[in-house]
Amino acid sequence: MNLVATTKVAIRALLSNKLRSFLTTLGIIVGVGAFIAMVAIGEGAKAQVEEAFKQMGTNLLVVLPGSSQSGGVRGGFGSQPTMTWDDLDAIRTQVPSVRSAAPQLKKSQQLVSEDQNWSTQVIGTTPEFFQIRSWTVVYGQLFGQPELDGGAKVVVLGQTVVEKLFGKRANPVGQAVRINNVPFTVVGVLVRKGQSPFGQDYDDTAIIPASTFAAKIQGGLSKFLSGEILVSTASSDSTARAQQQISDLLRQRHRLAAGVKDDFKIGNLADIANARQDSSKALTILLASIAAVSLLVGGIGIMNIMIVSVGERTREIGVRMAVGAKSRHILAQFLVEALTLSVMGGLLGVALGLLVAQRISIRFGWPTLVRPDIIAISVGFSAAIGIVFGLYPARKASRLNPIDALRYE
Repeated sequence: MNLVATTKVAIRALLSNKLRSFLTTLGIIVGVGAFIAMVAIGEGAKAQVEEAFKQMGTNLLVVLPGSSQSGGVRGGFGSQPTMTWDDLDAIRTQVPSVRSAAPQLKKSQQLVSEDQNWSTQVIGTTPEFFQIRSWTVVYGQLFGQPELDGGAKVVVLGQTVVEKLFGKRANPVGQAVRINNVPFTVVGVLVRKGQSPFGQDYDDTAIIPASTFAAKIQGGLSKFLSGEILVSTASSDSTARAQQQISDLLRQRHRLAAGVKDDFKIGNLADIANARQDSSKALTILLASIAAVSLLVGGIGIMNIMIVSVGERTREIGVRMAVGAKSRHILAQFLVEALTLSVMGGLLGVALGLLVAQRISIRFGWPTLVRPDIIAISVGFSAAIGIVFGLYPARKASRLNPIDALRYE
């Protein structure tokens, strides 16, 4: 049996009824197209969420102080200082799953250069903060432990602040800015991070040592930490374990009896990321349903048209058998025709899916990501549909009696 010759015969038979062949493959085209678009949207959303949360920090937990209550009015988490600097040290040293931890003290301040000013969020922290946030500098350097210990008046600026105070592409390292009327020396400019998943501009910030923040910006609260604690875990798999270990440690340190509510809150960014990804599941499920139904309809369409084709070409089958064609040759011929129909539909469906994904990305601003392996799987699955639904008509054709087939009108 010559596969090339069989394929040529199958293609000629399909091209003799171009419209019918196209309509037969329409279900496959829609099904594969919906599948490609579904995966492109889903993978794009997943990649965007992963990248956005990667910018926030690596395996990040956020420990917030408790909430205040006065006259029946309750504040949110962070409104009551319940975390201490000793708690921070304990998290660093006593929780095995923690890689590093740093305070994040925040206050909005007006920054003033020689001829410009800009209101931004000033953060007081320790050198571990930059490691947790995976943040490096494009100019200058980060401050270290000596600056923290000495309460140095140094500042590292985000690029939005640099643009507002010194102009685009400026290098302000070594220049002075005033924060709360206190002169600070710019020692570094951070690499641009862009926006958070919630629209916050990461680059609109100024970062100074926590000791300097307490002395010059906000004032100290003695042993209490007037902000939140950022915690980086050893790995993504250990985040949940670290969260539980920190909770147990803080409850013990704060002497909270069983049944008493926590006077702190631990936020896990992995949970937020999962919640954001869930928002794209409705569209994904819808497209998956369309793809499944369309592929089923496409397979039934192929089987139907192949049965019709067997009936129309009964005399042709009889002639082929009369001149020596075996049953396996007839079986192969009709299987190849069904396979050709489904693969053509799969390829057209891939093109349709890529076009739909591109249009959705342009029209709605949704991220899309096309994976080559998914394209290969789609075409392979459409080929399998053709074989499965083409097998019955092919077997029916191969079992025809040559004499009855030659007499068929």
